[in-house]
Amino acid sequence: MNNEIYLDNAATTRTCKAAADKVYQIMTEDFGNPSSKHMKGIHEEKLINEARSVIADALKCKPAEIIFTSGGTESNNQAIISTARLCKKNGNHVITSRTEHSSVLKPFEVLEKEGFDVTYLKVDSFGRVDAEEVRKAITDETSLVSIMHVNNEIGSVNDIKSISDVLTQINANRPKNKRIYFHTDAVQGFGKLMYNLKSMKVDMLSVSGHKIHGPKGIGFLYVREGTKTGPFMYGGGQEKNMRSGTHNVPGICGLSEAVKYIHEDHESFTESLYGFKKLLIEELLKIEDVYINGVPNSGQGDAGVCTVTEDDIRKSAPHVVSASFKSIRSEVLLNALSDKGIYVSSGSACSSNRPELSGTLQAIGVEKALLDSTLRFSFSKETCEEDIRELIKALHDLLPVLRQFTVH
Repeated sequence: MNNEIYLDNAATTRTCKAAADKVYQIMTEDFGNPSSKHMKGIHEEKLINEARSVIADALKCKPAEIIFTSGGTESNNQAIISTARLCKKNGNHVITSRTEHSSVLKPFEVLEKEGFDVTYLKVDSFGRVDAEEVRKAITDETSLVSIMHVNNEIGSVNDIKSISDVLTQINANRPKNKRIYFHTDAVQGFGKLMYNLKSMKVDMLSVSGHKIHGPKGIGFLYVREGTKTGPFMYGGGQEKNMRSGTHNVPGICGLSEAVKYIHEDHESFTESLYGFKKLLIEELLKIEDVYINGVPNSGQGDAGVCTVTEDDIRKSAPHVVSASFKSIRSEVLLNALSDKGIYVSSGSACSSNRPELSGTLQAIGVEKALLDSTLRFSFSKETCEEDIRELIKALHDLLPVLRQFTVH
């Protein structure tokens, strides 16, 4: 195999040429500080405003509702910790789920240590939060709910609109100072699924640039007009006092180019991702003792029996496939594929340096023997069908050999 096959796009994507070119241009030509009052600074401020408008157009929101950050982790931390602290005097109960990304779970752990009452909702066997379970968990003290849109490990999709409808109904009968705010981590969903914040009705939404072919170190937080949140970083008062620090103009402009790139021919792009996912799942389920996580009716039975349907696949995100390979440690299979130039993941990239077993896989009831035998395959705009077929061929070659060494 001459070419590398990169199937770890949920961890990060290659920066697209338009974004990379824009970053270079800003760093070498349009390098002024947007806080400066001279023409070079004013030009930089204009570039930032243009980028903000591009992103707002993609989300169907107002440009003023976009706050630039360093990425998904900062966006999640700001949305959760700042909002919860500001609302604490009106309610110290907050809600999230057990399968959130660590950049959501860790802030909730911080809030617990500060005296907040935190409810961690269970998910179903495919990793989804039931909107009615959110309703049941709400108390008179609830001030914040944070539920991710797309799970980064298994690709399950939460019905954010149904959850926001529940919160809208409850908020309609509450005094204004007891309003429940709704945040969603959209790091894995934005750019793969279409977003319209007018219908989703979330108060805050987090996005990271390097998941959509943008540069690393840049992201944004959508903050709905009127949402009670505050700064997480203090200093010069940039971003309307919401995020102090010199603007990362190269990153912001690169992110803007990536947003345009990821939304070009978006419908056909999404269709191709679902096609790759369907092909991979169908071929994996032809192999003995391979199990798919996060997709309803995905054939947990005998090899050669595939019960998954097109509708089942479309209930999950188009770009992530989680598969467990019985009797093979994930690290062993990952390294064997890497030796062939095929790059995949054994879970969330943000937790890959820690030995803990996946909380998401445990939460959906994956049997203990498979927790350390699971890989994640994730696609991007650069993935092609040949990549999937080469992966399948490699698995057929490797699995019989590796299974001679049974996990104990």
